[in-house]
Amino acid sequence: MRLFAAVVPPDAVLDELSRAIAPHVGQVPGLRWPDRATWHITLAFYGEVPERALPDLEVRLARAVRRHTALDLAFAGFGAFSSARRARVFWAGVTGDSMTGLADSLRAGGRRAGATHTDEKRFHPHLTLGRAKTDTDLRPLVESLSGFTGSPWRAEHVRLVRSFTGPQVRYESLAEWALAPAGRD
Repeated sequence: MRLFAAVVPPDAVLDELSRAIAPHVGQVPGLRWPDRATWHITLAFYGEVPERALPDLEVRLARAVRRHTALDLAFAGFGAFSSARRARVFWAGVTGDSMTGLADSLRAGGRRAGATHTDEKRFHPHLTLGRAKTDTDLRPLVESLSGFTGSPWRAEHVRLVRSFTGPQVRYESLAEWALAPAGRD
């Protein structure tokens, strides 16, 4: 199973992102815009995980999530990987509480459960909005959206998600855990 851990923002916040990018969807040659139903913030990517490892992975991730408090977040600005000039991924940036500690805990839990393909790149919180198969200059797109700041929202849950690749990517939520209430001592 191809798995990852993620935060899914509330619909009202995703509505704001949709409205912000709407004039640009379909206007950038070579940029594919994934279906909104797939939008999420990846905290840890595990790749292919054997089904027999799933019970241990769920226990470890539940434990990791409970050690972290809910996060106050907002979307602000847009960018691209690897750069706006030579982009393959177009994204919305995330500001607010740091998600790095939570992401690190989820990655560690995955490794301990035997998820051998855990992504070890430096964590950069973002929501992917577009993908290109070849390097694409997205500077005009990124610059045109530079003033965007979304409404604040609270991330209170983390999901373990199964990814089905192919012509139509789809996701299935396998488990969800609540973060500890914000303001906990």
